Amino acid sequence: MSSALPTAAKPRLSLRYRPSFLASPKVLRTEVLAGLVVALALIPEAISFSIIAGVDPSVGLFASFTMAVVISVVGGRSAMISAATGAMALVIAPLNHQYGLGHLIGAVILGGLMQIALGAVGVARLMRFVPRSVMVGFVNALAVLIFLAQVPELTDVPWPVYPLVAAGLAMMIFFPRLTRAVPAPLVSIVILTVITVAAGIAVPTVGDKGELPSALPVPGLPDMPLTLEAVTVIAPYAFAFALVGLMESLMTAKLVDDITDTHSNKTRESIGQGIANVVTGFFGGMGGCAMIGQTMINVKTAGARTRVSTFLAGVFLMILCITFGPVVSDIPMAALVAVMILVSFATFDWHSIAPKTLRRLPLGETVVMAVTVAVVVATHNLAIGVVAGVITAMVVFARQVAHLAQVTGVVDPDGNQVVYAVTGELFFASSNDLVYQFDYAGDPDDVVIDLSDAHIWDASSVAALDAIETKYAARGKKVTVIGLNKPSAEMHEKLTGQLTGTH
Repeated sequence: MSSALPTAAKPRLSLRYRPSFLASPKVLRTEVLAGLVVALALIPEAISFSIIAGVDPSVGLFASFTMAVVISVVGGRSAMISAATGAMALVIAPLNHQYGLGHLIGAVILGGLMQIALGAVGVARLMRFVPRSVMVGFVNALAVLIFLAQVPELTDVPWPVYPLVAAGLAMMIFFPRLTRAVPAPLVSIVILTVITVAAGIAVPTVGDKGELPSALPVPGLPDMPLTLEAVTVIAPYAFAFALVGLMESLMTAKLVDDITDTHSNKTRESIGQGIANVVTGFFGGMGGCAMIGQTMINVKTAGARTRVSTFLAGVFLMILCITFGPVVSDIPMAALVAVMILVSFATFDWHSIAPKTLRRLPLGETVVMAVTVAVVVATHNLAIGVVAGVITAMVVFARQVAHLAQVTGVVDPDGNQVVYAVTGELFFASSNDLVYQFDYAGDPDDVVIDLSDAHIWDASSVAALDAIETKYAARGKKVTVIGLNKPSAEMHEKLTGQLTGTH
């Protein structure tokens, strides 16, 4: 009987470690179909993002293929889709326009290495310091830039382009009311392509932008000089590329965590994004990051939950391009412009600028969001906009907290002592006014400053307390500081009397 127990336990033990997609044919079917749907939806967007970056469609398609395949193995968030994105295209587009594709590829590889380094030092933990208002501004600015990138495709073009764009938008808006089994953008692109080819309508097509890939990508080095000067040129773009990619990927991972009620490894995801971009660069892709829209298709619409769907999305994408390349070349640009216009409108957080929302939000929150959007649109650099937004948020927060420090003085009935109760957070913004809230001339000789309900955060606060004691001492009065909590007492003891040249 005892010898049978281990035998009975072994099957249970082995099943426990089987991947869910192998344990259930239904799960595997869901993952396969999800990967196919995402691949179909990725094709027009990858081509559109390639055009935004000013590169051949194959560069964006290669990037989407390698990003999806690599991140499915090394990423930290299952079922999240990474591919070529508008945000990354906008970051590196100026570099490509000025220096060419070789420098762009070099920036992608260097940016990936930076992401690996940032992930290794724990940059994912810093995302919690990015305020919601900055994130909203980031998303809104991305939507504005995507829309502005379509304007050149709508100027100095044959007149049929405009009704085609309008028809594409109409189909993408109303088709989902009939069924969501097939992505509406794909339906719109197929119908508009059939119409233009069958009717012989002369409009710009994808083929006019460059040739599609006819074979799998092969690894190689970027066509740029390996000199310090060249690295200096690409470094700023690579750093912006790394930051924007990590921010968008970590934001998307957090969203998927909430939807699936599961936790992801943000550090692994950060490093994984870097590895995927390095591999993508060596295969001639334009790099990428997590895609919010395609991830929502995969997780919410198709119900995928594992890495299989992400892997197959990349595989199916390349199969479709290599097999149906000539057909994809006939896609009218008007169809892709319609897709990107709809993407920009869907990306923009319209609720954030609704009058009802603006009336309820503190003014500082609205200012932070507006600064983020304005700086991004002005510079066409999402990273600079986010940094500006975070700095603005810090200033707004400091101004708000500075007013929370209050001083209340109570004189003893005998008039020999005054006790000042200080409440609030003492730091550089609030402690500057602290010196002016005491009656140095009128107070009795014994002054007590009670910090039981306060906390000292920095050297500025200690310097302010020293200044108060100095002013009282100049009038022959004694100051006693009481009520310090342990961290405040340690900082005060370490710095008091040491912050000026005189003792």
